[in-house]
Amino acid sequence: MARKTFISYKYSEALVIRDRILSALGDDASYYKGETAYSPNLTDTTTQNIKNNLSKMIHDTSVTIVIVSPNLLNSKWIDWEIEYSLKEITRQNKTSLTNGIVGVIMKYNSGYDWLVSTSTKVDGCSVRNINSDKLYKIINNNRYNLQGGFTPI
Repeated sequence: MARKTFISYKYSEALVIRDRILSALGDDASYYKGETAYSPNLTDTTTQNIKNNLSKMIHDTSVTIVIVSPNLLNSKWIDWEIEYSLKEITRQNKTSLTNGIVGVIMKYNSGYDWLVSTSTKVDGCSVRNINSDKLYKIINNNRYNLQGGFTPI
């Protein structure tokens, strides 16, 4: 069953991945509610206007895909988009529900070692480590969130 979806990503480095996700969705991409080539250019507008446009896109979605990329922290909006996606907000007598969040880690230089490393403990067990310095606090706080609530920024 298709879900209305929003994709949160760093435009300058993850646009190609966003387009690949939309392509992979096939006919279900019609449920995509985020930015497209036809979206208005909001570069030279107010912060409140950008938030209003983003909230219109996100409000009636049920899934937010976050593309985790090397320069994610340079985005002014991804953390706000994630937080908005996780809240229940009433607009025009319609209350949005908390979105499911799916993270897609971007390959960089043919791998993921910019974010993920592996080490071996003395007992021989292999351990995967995430470089939390490359992620927003809201992502780190909710990486192991199995209870349905969220920890704000």
